[in-house]
Amino acid sequence: MRLLIVLGIFMTTVYESGAADRPTGHRFATRSEVIARNGMAATSQPLATQIAIDILKKGGSAVDAAIAANAAQGLMEPTGNGIGGDLFAIVWDNKTKKLYGLNASGRSPATLTLEEFRKRNLEYIPPFGPLPVTVPGCVDGWFELHQRFGRLPMQEVLAPAIEYCHDGFPVTEVIAAGWSGSKKTFEKYPGFLTTYFPNGKGPRTGDVFKNPMLGKTLQKIADNGRDEFYRGSIARTIGDYMQRHGGFLTYEDLAAHRSEWVDPVSTNYRGYDVWEIPPNGQGIAALQMLNVLEGYDLKKAGFGSADHLHWFAEAKKLAFEDRARLYADMDFVDVPVNRLISKDYANERRKLIDDNRAAKQYDPGLPYTLEHGDTIFLTVADKDRNMVSLIQSNYRGFGSGMCPDELGFCLQDRGQLFDLKEGRFNTYAPKKRPFHTIIPSFITKDGAPYMSFGVMGGAVQPQGHTQIVINMIDFGMNTQEAGDAPRIVHHGSSEPTGQQMTDGGNVALESGFGQNVRAELKRRGHKVTSGGSYGGYQAIRYDAKRGVYFGASESRKDGSAIGY
Repeated sequence: MRLLIVLGIFMTTVYESGAADRPTGHRFATRSEVIARNGMAATSQPLATQIAIDILKKGGSAVDAAIAANAAQGLMEPTGNGIGGDLFAIVWDNKTKKLYGLNASGRSPATLTLEEFRKRNLEYIPPFGPLPVTVPGCVDGWFELHQRFGRLPMQEVLAPAIEYCHDGFPVTEVIAAGWSGSKKTFEKYPGFLTTYFPNGKGPRTGDVFKNPMLGKTLQKIADNGRDEFYRGSIARTIGDYMQRHGGFLTYEDLAAHRSEWVDPVSTNYRGYDVWEIPPNGQGIAALQMLNVLEGYDLKKAGFGSADHLHWFAEAKKLAFEDRARLYADMDFVDVPVNRLISKDYANERRKLIDDNRAAKQYDPGLPYTLEHGDTIFLTVADKDRNMVSLIQSNYRGFGSGMCPDELGFCLQDRGQLFDLKEGRFNTYAPKKRPFHTIIPSFITKDGAPYMSFGVMGGAVQPQGHTQIVINMIDFGMNTQEAGDAPRIVHHGSSEPTGQQMTDGGNVALESGFGQNVRAELKRRGHKVTSGGSYGGYQAIRYDAKRGVYFGASESRKDGSAIGY
Protein backbone atom coordinates (compact mmCIF):
# COMPACT_ATOMS: atom_id res chain seq x y z
CA MET A 1 0.00 0.00 0.00
CA ARG A 2 2.81 2.41 0.97
CA LEU A 3 4.56 1.65 -2.36
CA LEU A 4 1.40 2.41 -4.34
CA ILE A 5 0.95 5.74 -2.53
CA VAL A 6 4.56 6.70 -3.23
CA LEU A 7 4.18 5.75 -6.92
CA GLY A 8 0.95 7.75 -7.13
CA ILE A 9 2.62 10.84 -5.64
CA PHE A 10 5.56 10.40 -8.05
CA MET A 11 3.35 10.11 -11.14
CA THR A 12 1.25 13.10 -10.07
CA THR A 13 4.40 15.17 -9.64
CA VAL A 14 5.74 14.06 -13.04
CA TYR A 15 2.46 14.90 -14.75
CA GLU A 16 2.03 18.29 -13.12
CA SER A 17 5.63 19.32 -13.71
CA GLY A 18 5.46 18.41 -17.40
CA ALA A 19 8.36 15.98 -17.04
CA ALA A 20 6.35 13.35 -18.92
CA ASP A 21 6.75 15.44 -22.08
CA ARG A 22 9.80 15.20 -24.33
CA PRO A 23 12.89 15.80 -22.20
CA THR A 24 14.28 18.18 -24.86
CA GLY A 25 12.97 20.20 -27.75
CA HIS A 26 9.50 21.08 -28.93
CA ARG A 27 6.49 18.91 -28.13
CA PHE A 28 5.72 18.44 -31.81
CA ALA A 29 9.15 16.87 -32.52
CA THR A 30 8.78 13.21 -33.43
CA ARG A 31 12.34 12.23 -32.57
CA SER A 32 15.85 13.58 -32.08
CA GLU A 33 18.15 14.52 -34.92
CA VAL A 34 20.35 11.71 -36.27
CA ILE A 35 23.99 12.67 -35.67
CA ALA A 36 27.10 11.13 -37.26
CA ARG A 37 30.61 12.02 -38.35
CA ASN A 38 31.43 10.08 -41.52
CA GLY A 39 28.35 10.15 -43.69
CA MET A 40 24.60 10.69 -43.70
CA ALA A 41 21.64 9.84 -45.91
CA ALA A 42 17.98 10.81 -45.64
CA THR A 43 15.22 9.53 -47.93
CA SER A 44 11.48 8.83 -47.76
CA GLN A 45 12.02 5.03 -47.87
CA PRO A 46 14.13 3.36 -45.14
CA LEU A 47 15.57 0.63 -47.38
CA ALA A 48 16.72 3.27 -49.87
CA THR A 49 18.40 5.18 -47.05
CA GLN A 50 20.23 2.01 -46.04
CA ILE A 51 21.34 1.44 -49.63
CA ALA A 52 22.84 4.94 -49.69
CA ILE A 53 24.78 4.24 -46.48
CA ASP A 54 26.04 0.92 -47.87
CA ILE A 55 27.33 2.69 -50.98
CA LEU A 56 29.09 5.30 -48.84
CA LYS A 57 30.75 2.57 -46.78
CA LYS A 58 32.03 0.94 -49.98
CA GLY A 59 33.86 4.16 -50.80
CA GLY A 60 31.20 5.70 -52.98
CA SER A 61 30.68 9.45 -53.15
CA ALA A 62 27.59 11.29 -51.99
CA VAL A 63 26.45 11.35 -55.62
CA ASP A 64 26.98 7.59 -56.04
CA ALA A 65 24.87 6.98 -52.95
CA ALA A 66 22.16 9.40 -54.09
CA ILE A 67 21.85 7.67 -57.49
CA ALA A 68 21.70 4.25 -55.81
CA ALA A 69 18.97 5.44 -53.44
CA ASN A 70 17.01 7.12 -56.24
CA ALA A 71 17.12 3.95 -58.36
CA ALA A 72 15.79 1.97 -55.40
CA GLN A 73 13.02 4.48 -54.76
CA GLY A 74 11.86 4.18 -58.36
CA LEU A 75 11.14 0.56 -57.47
CA MET A 76 10.00 1.03 -53.87
CA GLU A 77 8.07 4.31 -54.20
CA PRO A 78 6.69 4.29 -57.76
CA THR A 79 3.81 6.44 -56.50
CA GLY A 80 6.19 9.40 -56.60
CA ASN A 81 9.19 8.78 -58.84
CA GLY A 82 10.98 6.55 -61.31
CA ILE A 83 13.12 6.52 -64.42
CA GLY A 84 10.15 7.73 -66.47
CA GLY A 85 10.40 11.11 -64.71
CA ASP A 86 12.69 14.13 -64.37
CA LEU A 87 15.43 15.09 -61.94
CA PHE A 88 17.06 18.22 -60.48
CA ALA A 89 20.06 18.37 -58.16
CA ILE A 90 22.35 20.76 -56.29
CA VAL A 91 25.79 19.39 -55.38
CA TRP A 92 28.31 20.86 -52.95
CA ASP A 93 31.76 19.80 -54.14
CA ASN A 94 34.17 20.21 -51.27
CA LYS A 95 37.25 20.09 -53.52
CA THR A 96 36.29 23.20 -55.48
CA LYS A 97 34.22 24.72 -52.63
CA LYS A 98 31.36 25.35 -55.07
CA LEU A 99 27.73 24.51 -55.66
CA TYR A 100 26.74 22.92 -58.97
CA GLY A 101 23.18 22.77 -60.28
CA LEU A 102 21.76 20.19 -62.68
CA ASN A 103 18.52 20.60 -64.62
CA ALA A 104 17.70 17.12 -65.91
CA SER A 105 14.16 17.86 -67.04
CA GLY A 106 12.86 16.67 -70.39
CA ARG A 107 11.27 18.50 -73.29
CA SER A 108 7.98 18.20 -75.14
CA PRO A 109 7.65 16.05 -78.28
CA ALA A 110 8.83 17.69 -81.49
CA THR A 111 5.74 16.57 -83.44
CA LEU A 112 3.14 17.74 -80.90
CA THR A 113 2.00 21.29 -81.67
CA LEU A 114 -0.27 23.84 -80.03
CA GLU A 115 -2.59 23.42 -83.01
CA GLU A 116 -3.11 19.75 -82.08
CA PHE A 117 -4.59 20.77 -78.72
CA ARG A 118 -6.86 23.27 -80.48
CA LYS A 119 -8.14 20.54 -82.82
CA ARG A 120 -9.14 18.58 -79.74
CA ASN A 121 -10.88 21.62 -78.21
CA LEU A 122 -8.73 21.40 -75.08
CA GLU A 123 -8.28 24.37 -72.74
CA TYR A 124 -5.81 22.49 -70.54
CA ILE A 125 -3.57 19.52 -71.16
CA PRO A 126 -5.11 16.41 -69.55
CA PRO A 127 -3.30 14.99 -66.52
CA PHE A 128 -3.01 11.39 -67.72
CA GLY A 129 -2.63 9.36 -70.89
CA PRO A 130 -0.33 10.09 -73.86
CA LEU A 131 -0.73 13.87 -74.29
CA PRO A 132 1.15 15.10 -71.16
CA VAL A 133 4.14 12.79 -71.68
CA THR A 134 7.50 14.57 -72.04
CA VAL A 135 11.00 13.14 -72.40
CA PRO A 136 12.13 11.47 -69.13
CA GLY A 137 15.31 13.20 -67.92
CA CYS A 138 16.16 11.09 -64.88
CA VAL A 139 18.59 8.57 -66.39
CA ASP A 140 20.58 11.21 -68.23
CA GLY A 141 20.69 13.16 -64.96
CA TRP A 142 22.19 10.15 -63.18
CA PHE A 143 24.97 9.84 -65.74
CA GLU A 144 25.73 13.56 -65.81
CA LEU A 145 26.06 13.56 -62.02
CA HIS A 146 28.07 10.33 -62.04
CA GLN A 147 30.49 11.48 -64.73
CA ARG A 148 31.32 14.60 -62.73
CA PHE A 149 31.15 13.40 -59.12
CA GLY A 150 30.96 9.60 -59.11
CA ARG A 151 33.61 7.16 -57.86
CA LEU A 152 32.16 3.65 -58.10
CA PRO A 153 31.21 2.09 -61.46
CA MET A 154 27.56 2.47 -62.38
CA GLN A 155 27.09 -1.32 -62.29
CA GLU A 156 27.94 -1.25 -58.59
CA VAL A 157 25.78 1.83 -57.95
CA LEU A 158 22.66 0.29 -59.53
CA ALA A 159 23.25 -3.26 -58.23
CA PRO A 160 21.22 -2.89 -54.97
CA ALA A 161 18.12 -1.63 -56.80
CA ILE A 162 18.42 -4.40 -59.39
CA GLU A 163 18.69 -7.02 -56.64
CA TYR A 164 15.57 -5.70 -54.90
CA CYS A 165 13.70 -5.71 -58.23
CA HIS A 166 14.22 -9.46 -58.53
CA ASP A 167 14.11 -10.49 -54.86
CA GLY A 168 11.36 -8.11 -53.78
CA PHE A 169 10.90 -5.65 -50.92
CA PRO A 170 8.17 -5.13 -48.29
CA VAL A 171 5.99 -2.12 -49.14
CA THR A 172 5.80 0.56 -46.45
CA GLU A 173 2.64 2.09 -45.03
CA VAL A 174 2.31 5.52 -46.67
CA ILE A 175 3.44 4.18 -50.05
CA ALA A 176 0.98 1.27 -49.83
CA ALA A 177 -1.90 3.69 -49.22
CA GLY A 178 -1.05 5.74 -52.30
CA TRP A 179 -0.47 2.64 -54.38
CA SER A 180 -3.82 1.01 -53.60
CA GLY A 181 -5.69 4.24 -54.25
CA SER A 182 -4.24 4.61 -57.74
CA LYS A 183 -5.88 1.67 -59.47
CA LYS A 184 -9.09 3.42 -60.54
CA THR A 185 -7.16 6.40 -61.90
CA PHE A 186 -4.66 4.46 -64.00
CA GLU A 187 -6.11 1.02 -64.80
CA LYS A 188 -7.28 2.00 -68.29
CA TYR A 189 -3.80 2.93 -69.50
CA PRO A 190 -1.85 0.26 -71.40
CA GLY A 191 0.71 -1.64 -69.35
CA PHE A 192 -0.16 -0.12 -65.99
CA LEU A 193 -1.94 -3.05 -64.34
CA THR A 194 0.61 -5.54 -65.69
CA THR A 195 3.41 -3.51 -64.14
CA TYR A 196 1.97 -2.42 -60.80
CA PHE A 197 -1.10 -4.55 -60.09
CA PRO A 198 -0.12 -8.15 -60.93
CA ASN A 199 -2.96 -10.55 -60.18
CA GLY A 200 -5.25 -7.51 -60.14
CA LYS A 201 -4.25 -6.39 -56.66
CA GLY A 202 -1.91 -3.77 -55.35
CA PRO A 203 0.44 -4.50 -52.44
CA ARG A 204 -0.73 -3.80 -48.92
CA THR A 205 1.51 -2.72 -46.06
CA GLY A 206 4.16 -5.39 -45.54
CA ASP A 207 3.46 -7.25 -48.78
CA VAL A 208 6.58 -8.17 -50.76
CA PHE A 209 6.54 -6.67 -54.25
CA LYS A 210 8.84 -7.60 -57.14
CA ASN A 211 9.38 -5.85 -60.45
CA PRO A 212 11.70 -8.05 -62.56
CA MET A 213 10.87 -6.03 -65.69
CA LEU A 214 12.38 -2.91 -64.06
CA GLY A 215 15.33 -5.02 -62.92
CA LYS A 216 16.10 -5.98 -66.52
CA THR A 217 15.78 -2.36 -67.64
CA LEU A 218 18.14 -1.12 -64.92
CA GLN A 219 20.62 -3.89 -65.77
CA LYS A 220 20.69 -2.75 -69.41
CA ILE A 221 21.33 0.82 -68.25
CA ALA A 222 24.07 -0.33 -65.85
CA ASP A 223 25.80 -2.39 -68.54
CA ASN A 224 25.39 -0.12 -71.58
CA GLY A 225 25.12 3.41 -70.14
CA ARG A 226 22.70 6.27 -70.68
CA ASP A 227 22.58 5.72 -74.47
CA GLU A 228 20.75 2.43 -73.89
CA PHE A 229 17.87 4.51 -72.53
CA TYR A 230 17.98 7.37 -75.06
CA ARG A 231 19.35 5.76 -78.25
CA GLY A 232 19.15 2.01 -77.71
CA SER A 233 16.54 -0.69 -77.22
CA ILE A 234 14.74 1.10 -74.37
CA ALA A 235 14.27 4.25 -76.48
CA ARG A 236 12.90 2.18 -79.37
CA THR A 237 10.47 0.36 -77.08
CA ILE A 238 9.20 3.68 -75.67
CA GLY A 239 8.83 5.22 -79.13
CA ASP A 240 6.99 2.22 -80.59
CA TYR A 241 4.67 2.00 -77.56
CA MET A 242 3.73 5.70 -77.73
CA GLN A 243 3.03 5.51 -81.47
CA ARG A 244 0.73 2.51 -80.99
CA HIS A 245 -1.22 4.21 -78.21
CA GLY A 246 -1.87 7.67 -79.63
CA GLY A 247 1.21 9.39 -78.24
CA PHE A 248 3.64 11.87 -79.77
CA LEU A 249 6.89 11.10 -77.93
CA THR A 250 9.29 9.49 -80.41
CA TYR A 251 12.64 7.75 -80.52
CA GLU A 252 14.05 10.94 -82.06
CA ASP A 253 12.83 12.99 -79.06
CA LEU A 254 14.69 10.68 -76.70
CA ALA A 255 17.84 10.64 -78.85
CA ALA A 256 17.95 14.46 -78.84
CA HIS A 257 17.66 14.81 -75.05
CA ARG A 258 20.32 16.53 -72.97
CA SER A 259 20.55 17.73 -69.37
CA GLU A 260 21.89 21.17 -68.50
CA TRP A 261 24.38 22.24 -65.84
CA VAL A 262 23.19 25.55 -64.39
CA ASP A 263 24.36 28.01 -61.77
CA PRO A 264 22.12 27.93 -58.69
CA VAL A 265 20.72 31.32 -57.66
CA SER A 266 20.35 32.63 -54.12
CA THR A 267 19.15 35.24 -51.71
CA ASN A 268 20.64 36.07 -48.34
CA TYR A 269 18.16 35.62 -45.50
CA ARG A 270 19.41 37.06 -42.21
CA GLY A 271 23.00 36.01 -42.93
CA TYR A 272 22.28 32.65 -44.59
CA ASP A 273 22.45 32.14 -48.37
CA VAL A 274 19.52 30.04 -49.59
CA TRP A 275 20.10 28.44 -53.03
CA GLU A 276 17.65 27.22 -55.67
CA ILE A 277 17.74 26.10 -59.32
CA PRO A 278 16.53 28.84 -61.72
CA PRO A 279 13.42 28.28 -63.93
CA ASN A 280 11.90 26.28 -65.61
CA GLY A 281 11.42 25.22 -61.96
CA GLN A 282 9.62 27.09 -59.19
CA GLY A 283 12.54 27.34 -56.75
CA ILE A 284 12.89 31.11 -56.94
CA ALA A 285 9.38 31.43 -55.46
CA ALA A 286 10.92 30.42 -52.12
CA LEU A 287 13.57 33.13 -52.52
CA GLN A 288 10.89 35.70 -53.33
CA MET A 289 8.89 34.71 -50.25
CA LEU A 290 11.93 34.88 -47.99
CA ASN A 291 12.81 38.34 -49.26
CA VAL A 292 9.32 39.59 -48.44
CA LEU A 293 9.27 37.91 -45.01
CA GLU A 294 12.68 39.31 -44.09
CA GLY A 295 10.96 42.67 -43.62
CA TYR A 296 8.93 41.34 -40.66
CA ASP A 297 10.04 40.49 -37.12
CA LEU A 298 8.95 36.86 -37.19
CA LYS A 299 10.93 35.97 -34.08
CA LYS A 300 9.08 38.58 -32.05
CA ALA A 301 5.72 37.54 -33.52
CA GLY A 302 6.38 33.93 -32.50
CA PHE A 303 5.86 30.63 -34.26
CA GLY A 304 2.22 29.91 -34.95
CA SER A 305 1.03 33.45 -34.21
CA ALA A 306 -1.60 35.11 -36.40
CA ASP A 307 1.00 37.58 -37.67
CA HIS A 308 3.43 34.80 -38.62
CA LEU A 309 0.78 32.88 -40.57
CA HIS A 310 -0.83 35.96 -42.13
CA TRP A 311 2.47 37.37 -43.38
CA PHE A 312 3.44 33.98 -44.74
CA ALA A 313 0.18 33.52 -46.66
CA GLU A 314 0.37 36.99 -48.20
CA ALA A 315 4.04 36.59 -49.16
CA LYS A 316 3.13 33.33 -50.84
CA LYS A 317 0.31 34.95 -52.83
CA LEU A 318 2.68 37.66 -54.09
CA ALA A 319 5.37 35.19 -55.18
CA PHE A 320 2.93 32.79 -56.80
CA GLU A 321 1.38 35.48 -59.03
CA ASP A 322 4.83 35.97 -60.56
CA ARG A 323 5.30 32.21 -60.63
CA ALA A 324 2.12 31.81 -62.69
CA ARG A 325 3.14 34.35 -65.35
CA LEU A 326 6.91 34.41 -65.49
CA TYR A 327 8.48 31.02 -64.65
CA ALA A 328 9.24 29.00 -67.79
CA ASP A 329 11.94 27.42 -69.94
CA MET A 330 14.64 30.07 -70.25
CA ASP A 331 15.69 28.71 -73.66
CA PHE A 332 12.39 30.18 -74.93
CA VAL A 333 11.85 33.31 -72.82
CA ASP A 334 13.92 35.82 -70.87
CA VAL A 335 12.79 35.22 -67.27
CA PRO A 336 13.84 38.27 -65.15
CA VAL A 337 15.34 36.10 -62.40
CA ASN A 338 17.69 38.70 -60.93
CA ARG A 339 14.92 41.26 -60.62
CA LEU A 340 12.45 38.78 -59.15
CA ILE A 341 14.83 37.68 -56.37
CA SER A 342 16.17 41.17 -55.59
CA LYS A 343 15.65 42.88 -52.24
CA ASP A 344 14.39 46.06 -53.95
CA TYR A 345 11.64 44.13 -55.70
CA ALA A 346 10.63 42.46 -52.42
CA ASN A 347 10.47 45.85 -50.70
CA GLU A 348 8.09 47.11 -53.39
CA ARG A 349 5.88 44.03 -53.18
CA ARG A 350 5.77 43.99 -49.38
CA LYS A 351 4.06 47.41 -49.42
CA LEU A 352 0.98 45.74 -50.95
CA ILE A 353 0.39 43.59 -47.85
CA ASP A 354 -2.23 44.77 -45.36
CA ASP A 355 -1.27 43.45 -41.91
CA ASN A 356 -4.92 43.21 -40.94
CA ARG A 357 -6.60 41.93 -44.09
CA ALA A 358 -6.10 39.02 -46.48
CA ALA A 359 -5.92 40.01 -50.16
CA LYS A 360 -8.32 38.41 -52.62
CA GLN A 361 -5.81 38.74 -55.44
CA TYR A 362 -2.50 40.41 -56.28
CA ASP A 363 -1.40 41.42 -59.74
CA PRO A 364 1.95 40.07 -60.93
CA GLY A 365 4.74 42.48 -60.12
CA LEU A 366 6.37 42.48 -63.57
CA PRO A 367 4.84 42.60 -67.06
CA TYR A 368 4.67 39.54 -69.27
CA THR A 369 4.05 39.42 -73.02
CA LEU A 370 4.51 36.23 -74.50
CA GLU A 371 -1.65 21.09 -57.88
CA HIS A 372 -1.16 18.10 -56.20
CA GLY A 373 2.09 16.36 -57.23
CA ASP A 374 3.95 13.34 -55.89
CA THR A 375 7.71 13.43 -55.64
CA ILE A 376 10.69 12.07 -53.73
CA PHE A 377 13.47 14.15 -52.24
CA LEU A 378 16.70 12.71 -50.86
CA THR A 379 19.97 14.06 -49.59
CA VAL A 380 23.35 12.42 -48.96
CA ALA A 381 26.65 13.60 -47.47
CA ASP A 382 29.95 11.72 -47.54
CA LYS A 383 33.12 11.56 -45.44
CA ASP A 384 34.87 14.09 -47.71
CA ARG A 385 32.17 16.68 -46.92
CA ASN A 386 30.51 16.52 -50.34
CA MET A 387 26.74 16.90 -50.19
CA VAL A 388 23.94 16.41 -52.70
CA SER A 389 20.36 17.67 -52.69
CA LEU A 390 18.34 15.63 -55.23
CA ILE A 391 14.68 15.61 -56.19
CA GLN A 392 12.97 13.33 -58.70
CA SER A 393 9.38 12.83 -59.76
CA ASN A 394 6.76 11.41 -62.13
CA TYR A 395 4.52 14.40 -61.26
CA ARG A 396 1.01 13.05 -60.50
CA GLY A 397 1.55 9.85 -58.56
CA PHE A 398 2.59 7.17 -61.03
CA GLY A 399 2.72 9.84 -63.75
CA SER A 400 0.79 9.52 -67.00
CA GLY A 401 -0.24 5.89 -66.41
CA MET A 402 1.51 4.98 -69.66
CA CYS A 403 3.83 2.01 -68.98
CA PRO A 404 5.90 0.97 -72.03
CA ASP A 405 6.02 -2.73 -72.89
CA GLU A 406 7.80 -4.80 -70.22
CA LEU A 407 10.11 -1.97 -69.09
CA GLY A 408 8.70 -1.85 -65.54
CA PHE A 409 8.02 1.88 -65.17
CA CYS A 410 5.53 4.67 -66.02
CA LEU A 411 6.23 7.71 -68.15
CA GLN A 412 5.74 11.08 -66.46
CA ASP A 413 2.88 13.51 -67.14
CA ARG A 414 4.90 16.68 -66.60
CA GLY A 415 3.59 18.25 -69.82
CA GLN A 416 0.27 18.88 -68.08
CA LEU A 417 1.85 22.00 -66.60
CA PHE A 418 2.10 23.83 -69.93
CA ASP A 419 -0.28 26.73 -70.63
CA LEU A 420 -2.37 26.39 -73.80
CA LYS A 421 -3.08 30.12 -74.09
CA GLU A 422 -0.97 31.85 -76.72
CA GLY A 423 1.61 34.52 -75.93
CA ARG A 424 2.56 33.49 -72.40
CA PHE A 425 5.94 32.52 -71.00
CA ASN A 426 4.82 28.93 -70.32
CA THR A 427 2.73 28.50 -73.49
CA TYR A 428 3.15 25.04 -74.99
CA ALA A 429 5.69 24.64 -77.81
CA PRO A 430 7.50 21.64 -79.29
CA LYS A 431 10.91 20.79 -77.77
CA LYS A 432 10.19 23.01 -74.76
CA ARG A 433 10.61 22.19 -71.07
CA PRO A 434 7.38 22.72 -69.09
CA PHE A 435 7.09 24.75 -65.92
CA HIS A 436 8.35 22.41 -63.21
CA THR A 437 7.38 21.97 -59.56
CA ILE A 438 10.28 19.83 -58.25
CA ILE A 439 13.05 21.84 -56.58
CA PRO A 440 16.11 20.88 -54.51
CA SER A 441 17.56 23.44 -52.11
CA PHE A 442 20.78 24.19 -50.26
CA ILE A 443 21.92 26.68 -47.62
CA THR A 444 25.42 28.05 -47.19
CA LYS A 445 26.79 30.39 -44.53
CA ASP A 446 29.88 32.49 -45.11
CA GLY A 447 30.65 30.46 -48.23
CA ALA A 448 30.57 27.09 -46.45
CA PRO A 449 27.93 24.33 -46.59
CA TYR A 450 25.26 24.60 -43.92
CA MET A 451 22.33 22.42 -45.01
CA SER A 452 21.07 20.32 -47.91
CA PHE A 453 17.28 19.99 -47.82
CA GLY A 454 14.06 19.72 -49.75
CA VAL A 455 10.30 19.45 -49.35
CA MET A 456 8.11 17.30 -51.62
CA GLY A 457 4.60 18.00 -52.80
CA GLY A 458 3.76 20.07 -55.92
CA ALA A 459 2.98 23.70 -55.07
CA VAL A 460 3.74 22.92 -51.41
CA GLN A 461 7.45 22.81 -52.20
CA PRO A 462 8.47 26.51 -52.20
CA GLN A 463 6.11 27.08 -49.28
CA GLY A 464 7.80 24.22 -47.46
CA HIS A 465 11.30 25.48 -48.27
CA THR A 466 10.38 28.88 -46.86
CA GLN A 467 8.96 27.39 -43.67
CA ILE A 468 12.02 25.22 -43.05
CA VAL A 469 14.29 28.26 -43.35
CA ILE A 470 12.27 30.51 -41.05
CA ASN A 471 11.68 27.67 -38.56
CA MET A 472 15.42 27.28 -38.14
CA ILE A 473 16.63 30.87 -38.49
CA ASP A 474 13.76 32.86 -36.94
CA PHE A 475 12.30 30.33 -34.53
CA GLY A 476 15.48 28.51 -33.49
CA MET A 477 14.36 24.96 -34.31
CA ASN A 478 16.79 22.13 -34.97
CA THR A 479 16.91 20.13 -38.22
CA GLN A 480 14.25 17.61 -37.17
CA GLU A 481 11.96 20.08 -35.41
CA ALA A 482 11.94 22.35 -38.46
CA GLY A 483 10.31 19.55 -40.46
CA ASP A 484 8.05 18.23 -37.72
CA ALA A 485 6.55 21.63 -36.91
CA PRO A 486 2.95 22.02 -38.08
CA ARG A 487 2.74 23.58 -41.54
CA ILE A 488 0.64 26.16 -43.28
CA VAL A 489 -0.17 25.68 -46.97
CA HIS A 490 -1.96 28.29 -49.04
CA HIS A 491 -4.02 26.95 -51.94
CA GLY A 492 -5.61 28.84 -54.79
CA SER A 493 -3.05 31.14 -56.41
CA SER A 494 -3.01 31.60 -60.16
CA GLU A 495 -1.28 28.69 -61.88
CA PRO A 496 1.24 28.43 -64.76
CA THR A 497 -1.36 26.39 -66.67
CA GLY A 498 -3.52 29.52 -67.00
CA GLN A 499 -6.05 29.17 -64.18
CA GLN A 500 -6.60 32.48 -62.34
CA MET A 501 -7.12 33.20 -58.64
CA THR A 502 -9.88 35.69 -57.78
CA ASP A 503 -11.17 34.65 -54.34
CA GLY A 504 -8.02 34.72 -52.21
CA GLY A 505 -7.77 30.93 -52.02
CA ASN A 506 -7.69 29.16 -48.68
CA VAL A 507 -5.22 28.63 -45.88
CA ALA A 508 -4.81 25.00 -44.78
CA LEU A 509 -3.46 24.70 -41.23
CA GLU A 510 -2.07 21.41 -40.00
CA SER A 511 -3.12 20.16 -36.58
CA GLY A 512 -0.96 21.86 -33.98
CA PHE A 513 -2.11 25.41 -34.59
CA GLY A 514 -4.59 26.61 -31.95
CA GLN A 515 -8.22 27.61 -32.35
CA ASN A 516 -7.55 31.20 -31.32
CA VAL A 517 -5.13 31.78 -34.18
CA ARG A 518 -7.55 30.14 -36.61
CA ALA A 519 -10.27 32.52 -35.46
CA GLU A 520 -7.97 35.53 -35.84
CA LEU A 521 -7.00 34.52 -39.38
CA LYS A 522 -10.68 34.22 -40.27
CA ARG A 523 -11.24 37.69 -38.83
CA ARG A 524 -8.54 38.99 -41.17
CA GLY A 525 -10.39 37.50 -44.12
CA HIS A 526 -8.62 34.18 -44.67
CA LYS A 527 -10.59 31.06 -45.55
CA VAL A 528 -9.14 28.59 -43.05
CA THR A 529 -9.31 24.84 -43.65
CA SER A 530 -7.68 21.68 -42.35
CA GLY A 531 -6.50 18.50 -44.00
CA GLY A 532 -4.83 17.92 -47.33
CA SER A 533 -1.17 17.39 -48.19
CA TYR A 534 1.55 19.20 -46.27
CA GLY A 535 4.50 17.77 -48.17
CA GLY A 536 7.49 15.70 -47.13
CA TYR A 537 10.97 16.71 -45.96
CA GLN A 538 14.54 15.45 -45.64
CA ALA A 539 17.63 17.38 -44.58
CA ILE A 540 21.28 17.10 -43.64
CA ARG A 541 22.94 19.95 -41.74
CA TYR A 542 26.71 20.16 -41.42
CA ASP A 543 28.47 21.55 -38.35
CA ALA A 544 31.93 22.40 -39.68
CA LYS A 545 33.35 23.38 -36.30
CA ARG A 546 32.72 19.91 -34.85
CA GLY A 547 32.86 17.94 -38.10
CA VAL A 548 29.41 16.46 -37.52
CA TYR A 549 26.33 15.84 -39.70
CA PHE A 550 22.78 16.25 -38.36
CA GLY A 551 20.13 14.33 -40.30
CA ALA A 552 16.34 14.61 -40.34
CA SER A 553 13.53 12.80 -42.12
CA GLU A 554 9.88 13.59 -42.65
CA SER A 555 7.49 12.29 -39.99
CA ARG A 556 4.63 12.40 -42.51
CA LYS A 557 6.36 9.83 -44.75
CA ASP A 558 7.83 6.36 -44.32
CA GLY A 559 11.47 7.42 -44.51
CA SER A 560 14.49 7.70 -42.28
CA ALA A 561 17.82 9.42 -41.82
CA ILE A 562 20.83 7.20 -41.12
CA GLY A 563 24.43 8.14 -40.42
CA TYR A 564 27.63 6.33 -39.59
